[in-house]
Amino acid sequence: MPSADTLERFIARVESNAHVEAIEEFYTEHASMQENFAPPRVGRDTLVAHERKALALAASVTSECVRPVFAHGDHVVIRWIFEFTAHDGTKRRIEELAYQRWEGQRIAQEQFFYDPAQLQARKPS
Repeated sequence: MPSADTLERFIARVESNAHVEAIEEFYTEHASMQENFAPPRVGRDTLVAHERKALALAASVTSECVRPVFAHGDHVVIRWIFEFTAHDGTKRRIEELAYQRWEGQRIAQEQFFYDPAQLQARKPS
């Protein structure tokens, strides 16, 4: 079960847009991530590589935790808003729920729930 301090440090790391570092610091070696109901990606090294590749597609990212965060034992639900600005200036705003299972102070399993229609790019205004 994660401590309140660990959850706050994790959220702060993501909100500072250190997404790769958050995975390295807060996920177990055998962790998995799953987008909606797609097959999960497994293994921290795989998660880090995928995150680096995804972030390389963006010129910038902003990350916001929408509180409250729900924690019950080893399970945590966090509502996130991410805004990605691509190198061509188009933007994507994604709001999602992250459902996590923690093992001690690290995330072992995470599944994201979001509307895939949000992945459509918007022209800069």
